[in-house]
Amino acid sequence: MSIHSLPARPRPEPYEVRVRAARPQLRPYVLGWAGFRTPAVAGQPTRMLPLNAATLIVDFTGAGAFVTGPRSAAALVPQALWRHGVAVGLTPAGMAALTGTPMREVAGAAAVPLEELLGARQAGELAGRLAEQAGWAERFALLERWLAARLRPAGPDDLIMRAWRRLQEPPDGQLSEPGRKLREPGGRVTVEGVAAELGVSRRYLELGFRRVVGLSPKTVARVARFQRAVRALSRPAAVLDEAAVACGYADQPHLTREVRAMAGMTPGQLFAFVQDTGTAAH
Repeated sequence: MSIHSLPARPRPEPYEVRVRAARPQLRPYVLGWAGFRTPAVAGQPTRMLPLNAATLIVDFTGAGAFVTGPRSAAALVPQALWRHGVAVGLTPAGMAALTGTPMREVAGAAAVPLEELLGARQAGELAGRLAEQAGWAERFALLERWLAARLRPAGPDDLIMRAWRRLQEPPDGQLSEPGRKLREPGGRVTVEGVAAELGVSRRYLELGFRRVVGLSPKTVARVARFQRAVRALSRPAAVLDEAAVACGYADQPHLTREVRAMAGMTPGQLFAFVQDTGTAAH
């Protein structure tokens, strides 16, 4: 599970998070879901992190339901729109199957009201029913039933979806084929390598990602590497140079440059923020 957003300023206490992976039958469309509860801090801004997925967020405190799009750089939301609710990670296929809207149309969006995508009745019904449930287990069960009933598979090219998933896989150290740059040193998959594996050109992938995802293949790979770093830094005993290599960076300076460019903070600052999530109950 990727980390969608963090408080823009330190909070006095960690926020509660409950994470659940999607069942196998939903995984082509849904990455998983999380329940969250943040400390009530008036006017608290939020930093949305780079992400390759669309996120459906249902807030129980009055903000309602909305979708945030994939993005290649952090975005600062002056006042958090979510404090207590659930978030669902949607793949490009899931975004199209649930809403009928290609993910490219919400790329970079901070908050698209769900009623604009599904209609006021369905959006309001979902928020109301989830808020009525007794706890996270009941909410997750309801959410799973709701998604299974409304996903209408139809849309993104299966080949593009395979490439989207492939570019987010962690480095595995396999060697490139002779004469073909399938992987960078350290085992990181390249766009050229994925195109070769799928039997298409890099240009084909670039056009397909523009049509389906709203981010280029190179950007998807870069964001995936950044999110691996965020997850690595959420571990209390994280060591920067080890995290850099494990996540697919050339070295610690490379990780530092990328974190600064994509999150607007140093790895040390990011480590301090994600510890709030890491210490929450999962």
